[in-house]
Amino acid sequence: MTTHTPPRLALAVTAASVLLALGLTPAHADDGDPSYPPGTEPSASAPVKVDSNDPDLKLPEGATLAEPKVLDIKQVVEDQSGDERREDTNADVKFALQAEVLFAKDSARLNGEAKSRIAAIAAEIKNQNATQIRVFGFTDDLGSYAHGLTLSRQRANAVQDVLDQELKDSGITYEVRGYSEDYPIASNATEAGRKKNRRVEVSFPRGAN
Repeated sequence: MTTHTPPRLALAVTAASVLLALGLTPAHADDGDPSYPPGTEPSASAPVKVDSNDPDLKLPEGATLAEPKVLDIKQVVEDQSGDERREDTNADVKFALQAEVLFAKDSARLNGEAKSRIAAIAAEIKNQNATQIRVFGFTDDLGSYAHGLTLSRQRANAVQDVLDQELKDSGITYEVRGYSEDYPIASNATEAGRKKNRRVEVSFPRGAN
């Protein structure tokens, strides 16, 4: 009498054969090893070798590689309170000061603590020998856009005035702008996010130091 292997059993035999051909056992395939990322288990097959002389890996005749360039790397440091943040890239330095440490609510008049913080930024500007400084003000999305535009510009002007007094350098040029609620760095849906968005940023090119 001729017997037929049930379809389910035939599938199991086929799967086991495939696993054995790959150097695995059914136990590895079914259970896995949670201590290793997928594909890095001790039983995984070795990576495929690449032939460096393969013509498909060579540049077409007449083609050239693009000029090498250094990718811009950003380093961000924020104090524990979140009141001040510094961003460093290969090209620029940027300080972001939350409005609450500079001004009273809905005001553009600097407090005493603000002046010492701005003086520290001025010292870094001197250290970098920067002669072009950007001072940008920002608000959250509460209130009208027009009011935010005026307030953010007034706050930027106030910070720029202190920088000018500290630096006392006629060779420095300033770009001062107010952006209201534009360019938020956090969600305006929460007060924590709105607090981050109410800020003044001071940025300048990095020097050769």
